[in-house]
Amino acid sequence: MRLDPTRRRLLAGLGCGLASSALPVHAAEAVTLTATDVHPSDYPTVEAVRWIGAQLQQATDGRLSIRQYHSGQLGRESDQINMARFGAIDITRVFSGALNNAFPRTIALCLPYLLRSKAHLRQVIDGAVGQRILDGFAARGLVGLAIYDAGARSIYNTRGALSHPTELKGMKLRVPPSDIFLDLMRALGANPTPLPFGEVYSALETRLIDGAENNLRSFHSSRQFEIAPYWSESGHSFAPDVLLVSQQRFASLRPNEQELLRDLGRRSVAVMREHWDAGEARARAAVEAAGVRINAVDLDAFRQAAAPVLARYRQHPEVAPLVDLIEAEASA
Repeated sequence: MRLDPTRRRLLAGLGCGLASSALPVHAAEAVTLTATDVHPSDYPTVEAVRWIGAQLQQATDGRLSIRQYHSGQLGRESDQINMARFGAIDITRVFSGALNNAFPRTIALCLPYLLRSKAHLRQVIDGAVGQRILDGFAARGLVGLAIYDAGARSIYNTRGALSHPTELKGMKLRVPPSDIFLDLMRALGANPTPLPFGEVYSALETRLIDGAENNLRSFHSSRQFEIAPYWSESGHSFAPDVLLVSQQRFASLRPNEQELLRDLGRRSVAVMREHWDAGEARARAAVEAAGVRINAVDLDAFRQAAAPVLARYRQHPEVAPLVDLIEAEASA
């Protein structure tokens, strides 16, 4: 992995603290936890972690605090997952699709048309399903703190409005590096192109890709709407984000500090949602004002095209019971 000079300097600075960070927190007067996110400073997930840092600092009289590296300063999400697992960073916010291979329980949150609405998603991640998914991170060096919902994901492109999956044939669409999203876009007829989030704007600008899929808030904050002015509301996934802590760092905290961090993680969900709901409404108004054409799609046709993907992934032994619970909650 090649790093630019700025990122190398940041990582070098983090590396200087690794030896001391392995010590129990109570052995030092003050400890600053590092937190990463690929999204900009005003993004709801960044705001939520900023709130955690302020609360943590206040509750510990300044002994524990958080320094944030937002806007992808420390690399891609896949890099940040491994950095957290091995203790190079302390906290990271990651898209659930990037976790599917290493943590298969997260597959249940990404499957197409399984989650019906934002309200359904929040019900699921606030309950038993969400807790089982958070518990699953302990097996591979991470502690799950919170699941942040991230709205409905839809398709946007540079060519024109889409209403039926057949119109996606041959279209090169960016997807996150996730098997589910690769399989889904193939099933819909598109040519999926996996790219890191930070490379999508230039790929659209240079016509390397014709479009992408994401939530409306990210579509706006990344300014991709400037190049891809057609937003088709396929709502094919409600895949959320996950807030993770390095197990090494978590183990170095005192028991009361561990519980404090867990509690703040749970409470930060409400903070994130307040920012999300307001920001999503502003994003929609802003892209419409900028001339983005928003259109409805034939949802039945999209669901039918995506059904084989849902059927295949739900056979996974760790995913099947979670899918059953999600469907039961939707029926209830």
